[in-house]
Amino acid sequence: MTLEQIYALIGPDMKAVDAVIRDRLYSDVVLVRQVAEYIIGSGGKRMRPALVLLAAGALAYQGERHHQMAAVVEFIHTATLLHDDVVDESSLRRGRDTANAMFGNAASVLVGDFLYSRAFQMMVAVDNMRVMQVLSDATNIIAEGEVLQLMNCHDADVDEARYMRVIHYKTAKLFEAAAQLGAILGQASPEVEKALAAYGMHLGTAFQLVDDVLDYSGQEADTGKHLGDDLAEGKPTLPLIYVMQHGTPEQAACVRKAIEEGGRDDFPLVLDAIRQSGALEHARARAMQEAELARASIQCLGDSQFKKALLQLPLFAVERNH
Repeated sequence: MTLEQIYALIGPDMKAVDAVIRDRLYSDVVLVRQVAEYIIGSGGKRMRPALVLLAAGALAYQGERHHQMAAVVEFIHTATLLHDDVVDESSLRRGRDTANAMFGNAASVLVGDFLYSRAFQMMVAVDNMRVMQVLSDATNIIAEGEVLQLMNCHDADVDEARYMRVIHYKTAKLFEAAAQLGAILGQASPEVEKALAAYGMHLGTAFQLVDDVLDYSGQEADTGKHLGDDLAEGKPTLPLIYVMQHGTPEQAACVRKAIEEGGRDDFPLVLDAIRQSGALEHARARAMQEAELARASIQCLGDSQFKKALLQLPLFAVERNH
């Protein structure tokens, strides 16, 4: 199954989700509309909403609530992007100026708050306590993940376990919630709901690990962001942690200095150390492990085109170049 075939499978549903997004983005406050439409309209893979739809489809869900839930997940994700770019002082995302670069930090933060609160309005309207529990827990954990990442910045002593915790909280949790929502709407058994939650967690982890690899191996035209952004912010991601633990003393010292001081001055030297030490291969191998764990998690699902799509997604997540 190709990525095009996967998105064709949920094409009508994704159109319905886009319609919900456009409808619920509306605000009488012009700046809210402008910023929200700018960030939502800036592309992106829409993988999290797709997960809601595919999981619901795998459980033969009949109804339209999955469109609402997919839109909620996209709003939460978009709110985190708006806040993230302000915190990271990012100027480029998906090949375009970030919202904070276009509209300023204050507008970005406040419209992020609007998207969070709109997501909660939509959640309440579904009137399902389990849905509200999963999404409110996920939103809280994502916020904790953001703070954990902030605490890790410029700390060269962060190990792989601490870093993986950040990934699980900050990125994988929303993937987990998205897959779990599809299971809840499809009235899955507790075992199947747990399996889909695990699938989402492993898929989200693989996705983030590949993002970390692309920060040192991608092309800016493909990734749509400046290479070396993580290093400039002093973020100790997996490739850097690997160099400090397995590189030569000189390579480790170079990376340690770059993390502690931030900036881009040492980027060429760090890039060289990453490539020579096998750090990228290690991170990709970890991503592939997570992808295989995701695929193994959903063997309990009945055969369907939706299950085929879910089995294929983790492979695309690790093979992508942007």
